[in-house]
Amino acid sequence: MGIPGMNINISKKSLILILSVAVIILGGAAAFAPNSPFKLKLPSISFNFSSENIISSTSSVPSAPAVPVYKPVIDYEQAVTGAVEKASPAVVSIIVSKDLPVIEQCPYNPFSDLPPEFQQYFGDQFQLSQPCESNGRTQRQEIGGGSGFIISKDGLVATNKHVVFDAAASYTVLTNDGKKYDAEILARHPSLDIAILKIKASAGGLPILIMGDSDSIKLGQTAIAIGNALGEFRNTVSVGVISGLSRTVTASGGGATETIEGVIQTDAAINPGNSGGPLLNLKGEVIGINTAMVSGAQNIGFALPINQVKKSIESVKATGEISVPYLGVRYMLVTPDLAEKEKLPVESGVILIGGNEGPAVVFGSPAQKAGLQAEDIITELNGTKIDKDHSLPYLIQQYNVGDKITLKILRNGKEMTLEATLEERPKQ
Repeated sequence: MGIPGMNINISKKSLILILSVAVIILGGAAAFAPNSPFKLKLPSISFNFSSENIISSTSSVPSAPAVPVYKPVIDYEQAVTGAVEKASPAVVSIIVSKDLPVIEQCPYNPFSDLPPEFQQYFGDQFQLSQPCESNGRTQRQEIGGGSGFIISKDGLVATNKHVVFDAAASYTVLTNDGKKYDAEILARHPSLDIAILKIKASAGGLPILIMGDSDSIKLGQTAIAIGNALGEFRNTVSVGVISGLSRTVTASGGGATETIEGVIQTDAAINPGNSGGPLLNLKGEVIGINTAMVSGAQNIGFALPINQVKKSIESVKATGEISVPYLGVRYMLVTPDLAEKEKLPVESGVILIGGNEGPAVVFGSPAQKAGLQAEDIITELNGTKIDKDHSLPYLIQQYNVGDKITLKILRNGKEMTLEATLEERPKQ
């Protein structure tokens, strides 16, 4: 035994039995092997049948190639954690507080509406109470919360307009290091969902976020959202991708409904309280301001592109208020259905129509100075076609006060070109 090539006398019946047992044992071992899948590597066995004899030999088995151990994409994870570490110090929570009436429990008689002759049968056995205001007393209470981010070292904070829409409320900013500041609202944009707050902090002592370029983002690129999720979990981080570009959505909240154009869609989780917080790229730069989510959907949220906001930020830094370009028209969007109904020569654009709120062309406005008239149809602005995805206000917001724009119009079926100089929107 143990000598290579040694003859072993085994009967054929015994051989069959041995092979059967071997198969059962190997099969059982495979059946109970942890995890899956698996591979069995056995030594090669040669059988030399010679009358009643069998010769067995075992050859050497080459070692299996090494299986590489799974490694996470370290560079990607480092980029995400690096962006979060870079941005988090400049992300803030915004607490909304208001003086509200103190509510107490006041006793009441559920049978007070009955005639006196019937009330006597009930007596005073029913001791009931109901909520009521306490003689005009009020108490400061938190009524909501949102997010924001610091955009200047002297304390300017960007957020959503709907986070700070209540002029009767007071606002407190909590920074990532736990400090608390009273906030003053410097400006609310009249048509975009953005607002700028000011907090008083030591000069040059605040961290800020760097603005990215939202025009360069692509579908599928990584997006990181940071904010005060549910108004309770400060600096909550969620990671996803850019899942859509240039969306037009209608959002509602706080008793207001607003159509928002050109927004970024992302599947990075955006929850109530995230509004006003930054949407970041892997460099830790702001590419959007988280502003809305789809109720009942699985992680469909929207952010205002930061390039729409940059001009407002610079305007506040320079003048302390948001300067908005203004044309001065009232209009109705032209659709194929409206074109068919009113026998219009085009199926897109806007037709200038007045109403109870005022005339089609505002007196003294840039539109009047340019020569626009009621029932003109504006089809293009600086070569861009006006339609449901590129509204007239959205296109105007791409320019600054003092910029000249070229309008292509139809008047009585004839095409014309007019030039207007945008002015600052009147405060009222």
